Amino acid sequence: MSKPEFVYTTYIETTPEKLWHALTNSDFTERYWFGYRATSDWKAGSPFHFTKDGQRAVEGKVLVANPARKLTYSWDVVKQGASRERTSRVTFDIEPRGKVVKLTVTHDELDERGETFRSISGGWPMVIASLKSFLETGRELPADLPMTRPPEERCDA
Repeated sequence: MSKPEFVYTTYIETTPEKLWHALTNSDFTERYWFGYRATSDWKAGSPFHFTKDGQRAVEGKVLVANPARKLTYSWDVVKQGASRERTSRVTFDIEPRGKVVKLTVTHDELDERGETFRSISGGWPMVIASLKSFLETGRELPADLPMTRPPEERCDA
């Protein structure tokens, strides 16, 4: 049986450099990622983590860091109450297309029986929509948007 994979592509009116900055700057991620801060020095081999309200939710290691082109990191859900699953991988491919940037997010190497795949299937589209809105208008999506499940039951970040 093949492992599930999540792929999401969108086009954002921005530059590759601004998109990279938004993906790797803690102050930016906290705004469009519904309160989660991504922290790392964003060099291959370095650790990274997402925290919210001082609690670590996801941690991993930067696997590929090619500024304004590609970012890949491992993904381990460590939030209290989350079931332990295999380490998965997230890749952001950034491709300039004239005045817009094509962003493809791939989350793969997922545990076929785990909760992460179900959670990210709703989580990633909201995060990427909020990122797109933030870069194009300066406003992220409202933090109180209704989710498929309450935030405390989700394991996406």
